[in-house]
Amino acid sequence: MTVKTEVRQYPFGEPVRLDMDPLFARLRREEPVSRVQLPYGGEGWLVTRYADAKLVLADQRFSRAVTVDREDIPRTTPNPSRQNSMLSMDPPEHSRLRKLVAKAFTSRRVEQLRPRAQQIVDERLTEIEKAGPVADLVQSLALPLPVTVICEMLGVPTRDQHRFRDFSDTVLSTTAHTPQQIEDARTALEDYLAEVVAQRRRQPTDDLMGALVAARDNDDRLTEDELVNMGIGLLIAGHETTANQIANFTYVLLSEPRQWALLRERPELVPGAIEELLRYVQLGSGGSFARVATEDVELSGVTVRAGESVIVNTQAANRDESVFENSEELDLTRNDNPHMAFGHGVHHCLGAQLARLELQVAIGSLLQRFPTLRLAVPVEEVPWKTGLLVRGPKALPVSW
Repeated sequence: MTVKTEVRQYPFGEPVRLDMDPLFARLRREEPVSRVQLPYGGEGWLVTRYADAKLVLADQRFSRAVTVDREDIPRTTPNPSRQNSMLSMDPPEHSRLRKLVAKAFTSRRVEQLRPRAQQIVDERLTEIEKAGPVADLVQSLALPLPVTVICEMLGVPTRDQHRFRDFSDTVLSTTAHTPQQIEDARTALEDYLAEVVAQRRRQPTDDLMGALVAARDNDDRLTEDELVNMGIGLLIAGHETTANQIANFTYVLLSEPRQWALLRERPELVPGAIEELLRYVQLGSGGSFARVATEDVELSGVTVRAGESVIVNTQAANRDESVFENSEELDLTRNDNPHMAFGHGVHHCLGAQLARLELQVAIGSLLQRFPTLRLAVPVEEVPWKTGLLVRGPKALPVSW
């Protein structure tokens, strides 16, 4: 059935630190498929229950490809979805591109990166220790680890990281930058990746970018535009979310000293604790990119008509009481934890295993090296980024 419903402005106000707006819990109970007005592109449906979220993310009746270059699709970012990006594709095109890079992100291949990730973290923590308190954990650890790892995987010189690190924040902007600034940043990233591609053509390599260039030139399995867009996507996704989550997770643990103490006393809990933090921490500021129904689909008693857009908030779904016991509580000993922090379906995060590894190494090493770690400022004085698709502190001052 189709129901009359209040249309709410979405997102529900400016985020406060990592707090989950209590309206999500009420909607999940009373109005799990609700009508929302987004900053750009008009109205859509917001899904907050776990089962509905899982269905929308996996069911091919909901399309990402339909949103490409559509100004009328509801979204939190000024510019619409772009062509030739895996995020904006449906199978089989999406499957063709994902297959080209999936082998680099298997559990086995990623696990082989653990010694290198540990080496990077150990070096960073040694520098922190030498400099002495107070240290900014964002600049000294959270950013350098994932940036270095993804640069080395792709074969991008770490010395060039400044050429994409600043631009990536702009590309992920909702209100922090103008549409023209976002477009200019995107163009700068495209120009940089085009340089990398040209270099690989002159001097072939066996890194991930080298393999993609070979797939383009020798096997004709992707277009030049797809090649550049994939490189941009891997660079941004490979560091932006993990860097924020390293800082976010540390902030949460230090904000609740008993949680830090629990992991300090029981370090074997760290892998499971990372999963719980992934479930609990609200990283995004507005939910997933919209999907468009290609036929009528019923969700929790509401009929989503063909052509209508649906936005999934996986963080709200990760608090679903019907799936997670004591869902609003952070439980670092939680065992059954089928969270959707990395999405679900064909667009499930390609780098999920890499993110897990980096988070485990970073948090585990902090606990071991700095067991008395604490925030160096009151919780309310930690500065936060605003106007971006992802949440995270601008700086995280810590002492020990």
